Amino acid sequence: MKEGDCKKYLKLSGLEPLIITPETNFVNVGERTNVTGSRKFLRLIKEGNYDQALDIARNQVEGGAQIIDVNMDEGMLDGVMAMTKFLNLIAAEPDIARVPIMIDSSKWEIIEAGLKVIQGKGIVNSISLKEGEATFVHHAKLIKRYGAAVIVMAFDELGQADTYERRIEICKRSYEILVNQVGFAAEDIIFDPNIFPVATGMEEHKLNALDFFRATKWIRENLPYAGVSGGVSNVSFSFRGNDKVREAMHAAFLYHAIQNGMTMGIVNPEMLEIYDEVDTKLLEHVEDVLLNRREDATERLLELAESYKGDVAKTNEKAIQEWRNGSVQDRLTHSLVKGIDEFIEIDVEEARLQSNKAIEVIEINLMAGMNVVGDLFGSGKMFLPQVVKSARVMKKAVAYLLPFIESEKTGNSSSAGKVLMATVKGDVHDIGKNIVAVVLGCNNFEIIDLGVMVPPEKIIETAIQEKVDIIGLSGLITPSLDEMVYLAKEMDKLNIKIPIMIGGATTSRAHTAVKIAPEYKETVVHVNDASRAVTVASNLLQKETKEIYVKAIREEYDTLREGYLNRSREKNFLSIEEARQNKYKIDWTNYLPSKPNFIGTKVIQVQLSELVDFIDWTPFFQSWQLFGKYPAILNDEVVGEQASQLFQDAQKMLHQIVDEKWFEAKGVLGIFPAHQINDDDIDVITSSGDEKFLTLRQQSQKTVGAPNIALADFVAPKNTGIQDYIGCFCVSTGFGVDEKATLFEQQLDDYNSIMVKALGDRLAEAFAEYLHLKVRKEIWGYATNENLNNQELIKEVYKGIRPAPGYPACPDHLEKPTIWKLLQVEENIGVTLTESMAMWPAASVSGYYFAHPESKYFGLGKIKEDQVKDYAKRRGISVEMASKWLAPNIVD
Repeated sequence: MKEGDCKKYLKLSGLEPLIITPETNFVNVGERTNVTGSRKFLRLIKEGNYDQALDIARNQVEGGAQIIDVNMDEGMLDGVMAMTKFLNLIAAEPDIARVPIMIDSSKWEIIEAGLKVIQGKGIVNSISLKEGEATFVHHAKLIKRYGAAVIVMAFDELGQADTYERRIEICKRSYEILVNQVGFAAEDIIFDPNIFPVATGMEEHKLNALDFFRATKWIRENLPYAGVSGGVSNVSFSFRGNDKVREAMHAAFLYHAIQNGMTMGIVNPEMLEIYDEVDTKLLEHVEDVLLNRREDATERLLELAESYKGDVAKTNEKAIQEWRNGSVQDRLTHSLVKGIDEFIEIDVEEARLQSNKAIEVIEINLMAGMNVVGDLFGSGKMFLPQVVKSARVMKKAVAYLLPFIESEKTGNSSSAGKVLMATVKGDVHDIGKNIVAVVLGCNNFEIIDLGVMVPPEKIIETAIQEKVDIIGLSGLITPSLDEMVYLAKEMDKLNIKIPIMIGGATTSRAHTAVKIAPEYKETVVHVNDASRAVTVASNLLQKETKEIYVKAIREEYDTLREGYLNRSREKNFLSIEEARQNKYKIDWTNYLPSKPNFIGTKVIQVQLSELVDFIDWTPFFQSWQLFGKYPAILNDEVVGEQASQLFQDAQKMLHQIVDEKWFEAKGVLGIFPAHQINDDDIDVITSSGDEKFLTLRQQSQKTVGAPNIALADFVAPKNTGIQDYIGCFCVSTGFGVDEKATLFEQQLDDYNSIMVKALGDRLAEAFAEYLHLKVRKEIWGYATNENLNNQELIKEVYKGIRPAPGYPACPDHLEKPTIWKLLQVEENIGVTLTESMAMWPAASVSGYYFAHPESKYFGLGKIKEDQVKDYAKRRGISVEMASKWLAPNIVD
């Protein structure tokens, strides 16, 4: 990929975006909402039974379709009306509307009817040159105006392309007209080079599949950024009625088509076998046909196909396990404690038949099991990963029961309480929030999770509408603290009386007591970790304990706040000028900076497999609240067994992530001439002009001989005449993480949803470590002889540092935009900054590179108002704005 090309991906959307990158591999387009391909769908539309027709669309999405193809081309239908009505109905169904729509028709008036009502950015299927260039251009211009992508059939005035040569001739001509004449974005063009049946017995059809593969490869290599699609089920048309053979043909065809560059296809996910699981003999015969490897390939496949007719044994019977002989309560409890979901629907149904109402299965049977889980977790006999697995089983059980509960119209349940959870505006981190939500859910709390970057207005509106009992706020970055204070003030103004639970990495009991609690008349409680959340929530809601608990919290926070505010703050701090006089002094006369092997900006491409050895696993276990250093934690007397199981699950998913390319690793770095100016700033020299990094200096009184450090101290001052350098970087492995996490959430699988995010974070940190090594040894090359193992890398025994804005040495998040400008981060790799300077995707890392051998990590600590004013002046912002960003570090 050329520099600057990384944004030329096909970008589609329903309610959610679908960005098709080289690592996406293949996009499955559901085919069942097509009146020409599904007799059931046609019947429902003809009967006006749109509710059941919507169920077909829903099943397609739940079955794995990333786009749904909607076709209303039937002689007895009013296609314009049917398309308009069906797409409008889809728009009101978020679980369907979240995916993009493919408007499929051979009639332009139906296509345009769909374009007028479609949500987001969809695909038109299709246009072609069969009616001549003028009509082709006219339709393309309208599609462009409506903002859709387009599928172009390999069809021209002479007819449908049925050879390799005709396919590439028509696609090349269509591409040149669209790009050069219409101005159509190349990435929004998808070619359908025609998938025709094979094994028909006709000699001229022998090359149908092979010519499609060859044409696909040619398009991908010669028509930049264009995609390739096709109706996969066409290839197996000769074997209608023999599902086993058709599934094998679809799997094999897709495998070879994808290898040659096919990006999407219209296929029924239920008629698709896994390539590696196709019977070896059948696969050989199928591929002989597809690849035209034998003269008698068709005859041999037809003969073999007879033996597969009526083969419906697609599942393996599981052996009856001993625990299955217990009572239904014992079996449900066992499933919940062990996290086994295999039999949960069978056992829940048995319990339902024994109960007066379906809701009683939740209130009595399932909660009895979850109480055991809660007791085991509370006593330290179960650990967080196990609890999350239990929640997965619980969710599947509840999902099964919901239709029965609805039909019985019972309005009341014995929920422990309703809790709204949200990561505040500007913040994208949610692993901790999701874990707390799971733990609360396991204890019968009803959870409303608003996700990340939630504005205060939405939190307040939802809390009122849903009549929630508690609001849980989460945040990782420093500006999130200010958002929490603002939200508390707004809720107080509106006289809302819902208690707030505060959590997240940057939050603290002290900050909650000093900054948030005084702004809200109702109770505000800081929650250290997930294991405390249930106790806090229960105490806030139980009538017997609430009054005593709330009073104790208020007294505790009042005492904490009073002590904090009354302490003597400034006697142990220097003025900023005094701190500068005591700066870290380097002997620049005896140091010659290494001239980098590369100066400028470089986009980095790396395979995920290269990052695995750089993973630091200790923080991974900490994210699951299993504390101890890796690998010793695996043998820990208390948590060792669970840590080992968690590690085993992580390794299994990590292999999938790497082998199946779930994520995309993107990075960019820059190395530039630089020098220290004005004591605390770093002047960065680029070909397009100078930029400036602002650093902050420690102001606390030090012991004799100890300096007050700023990062600028590690770069040679301009007046020394020494040419020094600085680097900066941004890396991400977050592209693909949210999509996978959402998929697991839709499958009610919180365990793997949290797991995939945790591994995304670990890979991002590994990428940062990997790239820093490359910088030290090769790109900058100031430590070419370094030879360290992974443990030494984790301990950072190497020369040089890579501090990050927002962390202890440089807590100022406002430095990130300078990095983004220098490296053109968003343009080069697509990582963006929120208004609170959080990176998106969340699994991203950015920072600086300092090469001086004496450079080291440190904590800024508290700073005085004089430095805040000085900093505001240097940055050109108000003191109020500077105070907002540096609030946690300012001496009150």
